[in-house]
Amino acid sequence: MKYVSLGTPDQSFSLKDALFKGLAPDGTLFMPENIPALSSDFISNFHTLSLPQIAFEVLKPYVTAEVPDDVLKRIVEETFSFEIPLVKVENGMFALELYHGPTQAFKDVGARFLSRLLGYFNQGESRKLMVLTATSGDTGGAVANGFHRVKGIEVVVLYPDGKVSPYQEYQITSPGDNIHAYAVKGSFDDCQRLVKEAFKDNELREKVYMTSANSINIGRLLPQMIYYFQSVALLRRQGFTEAPVVTVPSGNFGNITAAMLAHKMGLPVKRFIAATNANDVVPRFMASGAYDPHLTIATIANAMDVGDPSNFPRMFRIYNNNLELLKKQLVSQSVTDEEIRTTIKSVYKSRHYLMDPHTASGYLALKNEIKNDETGVFVSTAHPFKFGDVIDPLIDGGLNGAGYTIEFELPVRDASAVMNAGYRELRSKIERLA
Repeated sequence: MKYVSLGTPDQSFSLKDALFKGLAPDGTLFMPENIPALSSDFISNFHTLSLPQIAFEVLKPYVTAEVPDDVLKRIVEETFSFEIPLVKVENGMFALELYHGPTQAFKDVGARFLSRLLGYFNQGESRKLMVLTATSGDTGGAVANGFHRVKGIEVVVLYPDGKVSPYQEYQITSPGDNIHAYAVKGSFDDCQRLVKEAFKDNELREKVYMTSANSINIGRLLPQMIYYFQSVALLRRQGFTEAPVVTVPSGNFGNITAAMLAHKMGLPVKRFIAATNANDVVPRFMASGAYDPHLTIATIANAMDVGDPSNFPRMFRIYNNNLELLKKQLVSQSVTDEEIRTTIKSVYKSRHYLMDPHTASGYLALKNEIKNDETGVFVSTAHPFKFGDVIDPLIDGGLNGAGYTIEFELPVRDASAVMNAGYRELRSKIERLA
């Protein structure tokens, strides 16, 4: 398997090159040169396999010739070492809970897989590897946890100051050691822009050996396909044989892109629903055909606060950049903060199932779109206790009363942990760490 850039697809790169470059030389994203089809026997029977076994078979075509089978088996066993359950919320609607990993968010799988792949490829390298990542909430904590104390790697995490939850900030800032967290005076889009500027800075890249741990890195994206194989496997084990409708809360559109890659490999999915918040560039594009990104709007579903989703070009490429083909497979729906609050409150009251704001957006979009004879899966991306400031006023007794509680204390940060949204300051920090 080779990897090509979205901008110049006639140039191909190895997996190792794609992982370590993060972005292609032309500044666009890497994609597999083709999407391999899984065997009909595997598609018929993968529900009989364990989660690591499914992951091995699905991911093997993407790493063949560069990662030995025994190494890939070890990596997927370490990555998929926690439960990913499917919970029935009401008739025909199931939540795929992706928050049972070490940082209680769906980003754990991608961060763990990428950290182990980079660790394997970086063996024997004399230079430090600098990993840059921007986060709107959960990515930063997952990356900080996944890369903490990995030998030979320094990590820089940029997050928008005052726009992540206190627990998210705790997870980003508390590891220390080789994890360097900076609060940026701006939005997530500013953080993402800074990371992209660093990768486009050829002078810096000659000095510093660096890559990204955002979903712009193909190594973060690929393992997320396994979530969707897991959802179908668990449905089959409960006697559901029809292809489900799959709904994904979407900000940077990496998770739903992974779901669509899984579908192209042969996973039976009837159609997809991308739930967004007020940052509705994709729903507007689906309606008008005009891709019109805007400045990020802050919402209570902060991990989805992305005004210009980086992974959308990847998703569009899967459908040959053809809007009519995309429309046959995807509906995208925007929900408001008030709708999210109402959904959290009503579902907890009627079903005694508590959702974080992102999960609630997925539930509501699925509820609005699903037909009576269909089975739907909505992705639950983060543990509710990450969002006490949103949930506490909505349910009797708040999170503590619902049995969700965690004690944490934010580290005291000094002035050097806060930065302006200008690239020069980031470059200076990177050069000092290298």
